[in-house]
Amino acid sequence: MNPLISSLTLGHYLALGAVLFCISVAGLFLNRKNVIMLLVSLELMLLSVNINFVAFSRALGDAAGQVFVFFILTVAAAEAAIGLAILVTLFRNRRTIDVADIDSLKG
Repeated sequence: MNPLISSLTLGHYLALGAVLFCISVAGLFLNRKNVIMLLVSLELMLLSVNINFVAFSRALGDAAGQVFVFFILTVAAAEAAIGLAILVTLFRNRRTIDVADIDSLKG
């Protein structure tokens, strides 16, 4: 077995998940102009949660966390497909995907 893989502990995986989660939160708050980057930040947030689920599942010897990851990935794929379809429709109608212009759609 590879000694590098065996030396990684639960704390390493949780730290990686926390760093990815912080990057995604920063992406949500710092980039409020581009809707595509907001969706990418949301996907990164879901993936960081998935890392934590898999890490705890492996540490506890239970497969429930890994099964739950499949449900999260399914929801994330559906969210990405629907979000991109909405963005394509908005771009066809407004010729922009700027959040400020989309915000003007409020009734």
